[in-house]
Amino acid sequence: MSEDMAAKIDWDDAFANMAHVENSHALPAFWAGRAATYRAGLPPERLEEGVPYGQAPRHVLDILRPEGTPKGLAVFVHGGYWMRLDKSYWSDLAEGALANGWAVCIPSYTLTPDARVREITAEIGQAISHAAAHVPGPICLAGHSAGGHLVTRMLCEDTPLGADVQARIQSTLSISGLHDLRPLLHTTMNETLRMDVEEARLESAVLHMPGQTSPLTVWVGGGERPEFIRQARLMAMMWSGLDVPVHLHIDRTHNHFTVLEGLKDAHAPITKAWLGDAPEGEDRT
Repeated sequence: MSEDMAAKIDWDDAFANMAHVENSHALPAFWAGRAATYRAGLPPERLEEGVPYGQAPRHVLDILRPEGTPKGLAVFVHGGYWMRLDKSYWSDLAEGALANGWAVCIPSYTLTPDARVREITAEIGQAISHAAAHVPGPICLAGHSAGGHLVTRMLCEDTPLGADVQARIQSTLSISGLHDLRPLLHTTMNETLRMDVEEARLESAVLHMPGQTSPLTVWVGGGERPEFIRQARLMAMMWSGLDVPVHLHIDRTHNHFTVLEGLKDAHAPITKAWLGDAPEGEDRT
């Protein structure tokens, strides 16, 4: 894209999810309170909080366990444009996967500007590898927004995951994920992200070859900002031509935040997609 064309697009507005959702300023406190209540209701033996996976202060993860022996490991990576939030806001989103018998890992990671995006990608690989050593069986990845970027980067040919962990990945769900980071170079948030053209290209999953061909579901709300729907379509289009079984799902009129709510329901289609039960192709509900 030329500089002239980029100048005609308000890229800050294109990525401004909260600015287009009523009362969104109250959401972080709501998420944090709901997640804390959920954690408080779990028996102590089913919750491992603050498990270190590295040396940095935010190199910690939570593992939530189901009743009985887990079927495998389901990982949820949070969003926040790589610059906000942590694992503690999302504990209740494990509810659907736990009810299906899966252990759930939710990691924190170093935020920008203290880390570059490429460094965060490496941290998520480290977190998944650490959790995989604690929970046997297949692995199902999910991530929201920037987290969607991070989990799809685990599937690329330059993945930070070792071959043994890669081989265990059963499915990946990118929810409202960012897969082409180059437009972010035109936003004011890049003052915090500090990406240059080279890093934006390196961290764009759509510009990579897949490192393996486990199924990928690209999920986005039908009421989201058009850029997020474009990013979802782009990821599905690019990787469906590279021998990856891809399913693109445009979810009704959900916005960037309500699209997550189904993860609390054991029988919701988005939960089934997280755990590997999604067809190929495209659909819209």
